[in-house]
This record gives sequence, structure tokens and C-alpha cells, in this order.
Amino acid sequence: MNQPVKMAEIMPEDVQIPEGKTFEQWLESRIARYDTRKLDWNALKFQADYDPKYRRAQMRYIGTGATGVAHDDNVVPAEHFTFSTMVLPAGCEGPLHLHTDAEEVFFVLRGRKLRFMVEHQGQRFEALLGERDLISVPPGMYRGLVNEGIEEALMLVIIGSTKPETPTYPEDHPLSKVKRPKN
Repeated sequence: MNQPVKMAEIMPEDVQIPEGKTFEQWLESRIARYDTRKLDWNALKFQADYDPKYRRAQMRYIGTGATGVAHDDNVVPAEHFTFSTMVLPAGCEGPLHLHTDAEEVFFVLRGRKLRFMVEHQGQRFEALLGERDLISVPPGMYRGLVNEGIEEALMLVIIGSTKPETPTYPEDHPLSKVKRPKN
């Protein structure tokens, strides 16, 4: 396992307010209000177009995450990680996928029966999570989830990279053959 990367210390005297902005303007630009967010059902629409069971939505707050969305002017710029919410309708799933460059954390805000799967070198781990449960998946392991409940689930998703690589799918998964549109 790789050792954690220690971030450089930043002392108060080292903080740089971006040129052309006041202190207040800069900090205001680092706020993402719920009222200005929107659910993006198109970020992973290519998966739902292949099979409706993959339908889910992303609401971005910090950075664009790893869904393939190239740019979003309505987010706080990512400096160390991305932060979004994901809506997963009952019966839907996020397919097994791999991030080679970042840890991914899922925190369940709403939902009772979310089955998370992690696969690594022929081993498979499954856990049923509910509200206020969390799973952290290290880079280099396939992860996926299914909402086995009867209600829509809502999760926080945090990825430990400012611009995560677009994930890949297992070679034998049908989505590995689907051409992904450029967002």
C-alpha cells in the first residue's frame, strides 16, 4: 500500500488571495449554495441509455468529480479532492468501476439498503450500508453499488484528487464496450 502523501504546510503568511479579488470576494467564491446546485442526470446518461438500471444523478459542489464532466463554472474549484452528492433511485446501481488515481469515499445521507461491492485480484467484499454509514475504497480496487431499498438514496461522494481520471470498467462488463461521449 502506498504511504499517504503529506501536504505541504501552509502558514497564514503564505496564503495568497487571488489577484483581482478582495478577501471577501475570494471566500464568497468558495461557497456552493444548495439553491444554486442542480441534479445532473446527464453526467452518466450514457450508462442509463445502455441500461436504465444505471440511472443516477450527480450534484457537484467542489470540482467535477470523475463522471467525465470536463468543466462546471458553478462549482468551487478543487484543490485537493472533489465533493458531490449522488442520487441513486431504488433498484438502480453504480456499476463496478476502477479509480487508479484516487481514494473514493461514499457517505450515505439517505437510504437503508445500499449494497457496496469491492473487488480486488479475485476477491470480493460486500457490505450493506444505511444512513450515516461510510465506506472508503482505496485506489486500484473495483467498486460498485446497488440500491436494494424501496426509496431513492442520497450519498456524499468524495474523491481524493482535484481532477480524477475517468474510471474504467472490468473488461468483461458490458459498459467497457460502450463509447463514452465527451462532456
